Amino acid sequence: MEFKEQASKAVEAVNEVDFKRRQLIQTAGLATGASMLGLATGGAWAAGSDKPEKEEVKIGFIPLTDCASVVMASVLGFDKKYGIKIVLSKEASWAGVRDKLTNGELDAAHVLYGLIYGVQMGIGGQKKDMAVLMSLNNNGQAITLSKKIADKGGVDGASLAKLMQTDKREYTFAQTFPTGTHAMWLYYWLAANGINPMKDAKVITVPPPQMVANMRVGNMDGFCVGEPWGHRAIVDGVGITATTTQDIWKDHPEKVLGTTLDFARKYPNTCRAMMAAILEASKWIDASLANKNKMAEVIADKSYVNTSKDVIDQRIMGRYQNGLGKTWDDPNYMKFYNDGAVNFPYLSDGMWFMTQHRRWGLLKEDPDYQAVAKSVNQIDLFKDAATMTKTSIPKDVMRTSKLMDGTVWDGKNPKAYAASFKVKA
Repeated sequence: MEFKEQASKAVEAVNEVDFKRRQLIQTAGLATGASMLGLATGGAWAAGSDKPEKEEVKIGFIPLTDCASVVMASVLGFDKKYGIKIVLSKEASWAGVRDKLTNGELDAAHVLYGLIYGVQMGIGGQKKDMAVLMSLNNNGQAITLSKKIADKGGVDGASLAKLMQTDKREYTFAQTFPTGTHAMWLYYWLAANGINPMKDAKVITVPPPQMVANMRVGNMDGFCVGEPWGHRAIVDGVGITATTTQDIWKDHPEKVLGTTLDFARKYPNTCRAMMAAILEASKWIDASLANKNKMAEVIADKSYVNTSKDVIDQRIMGRYQNGLGKTWDDPNYMKFYNDGAVNFPYLSDGMWFMTQHRRWGLLKEDPDYQAVAKSVNQIDLFKDAATMTKTSIPKDVMRTSKLMDGTVWDGKNPKAYAASFKVKA
């Protein structure tokens, strides 16, 4: 479906109060409509030496809540401000995104951080030099256990481990791509609870939109995926939330804007324009709850995530329920901008995924962690885009985080960190 048709469908999903405003934004009156929302307009970065080399860019996405900044950059016209047109391409699986990125069918994509590094290292498909342009979001994924497991007492990591010891059989868990973020969160959580994902369970790969349907028919005991599919499992009565990924690692890296290194080198101005447009959209989403609500209305449409708005809008505002009667407000819900703290492509974030790939035997030896991250994460390009959008830049390319099991990751000794875990391949 062409983007104009997608935008039209998105408009139909919006309530009557906002209809005229969105109609203006998504048609020829886009500049006027953007002004109504207080958005900057004009082609300030579309001429001279900053002119994008490639003015139309095809960006792939998977139907997940965290595709929102890429979608809204197009829907709200931020792309035009920076002299490009984003053509959105809805993809069916992460393997499909990988293949289309590496063969050039997609210029860039909303993509799993760990997928980019898997391809870079030749363990997530055919080896190819890749590029992380920016981080798209922190937090906002979840680990779901089936209602059948919950009914037997498996409602969190500790009780799941106990159940697996007393009710012995083959347990199956699903992630979305073997080197991706969801696989690493699932493995980390299982291992922190004494379950070795490589020895004590069967792990399968399932595309995000197919998770709930597969759990419904009994194909897995648990899964890790991005929203809204964790909440959808609760709404449909087939699963419960055992933990959120922000409880595994507060403000963890998640999806990135990824491309090939060849594309980043050949089209640097285009990359800056893409990043700037998405940074503006990220800032817009996080600016208010009203904006988040409007975003949920747009991306719920079948052109994008294809679910009901109420499945998206609760967790996007930090309102959680676990499917067992517990509700809570989580301040560490999915963030797209967070005053600029989200989007910087920290070297330590990329390095962490490699340490986990090494931990689980996907990498057979330790790479030069920092050298690989410096090659993949395009920090200089990001700094340019940050300047264009007045986004703050951290002083250090590394950051320090404490994970659920008490281990501290700061990127200083990745080889020792990767070898330090008691539960590993």
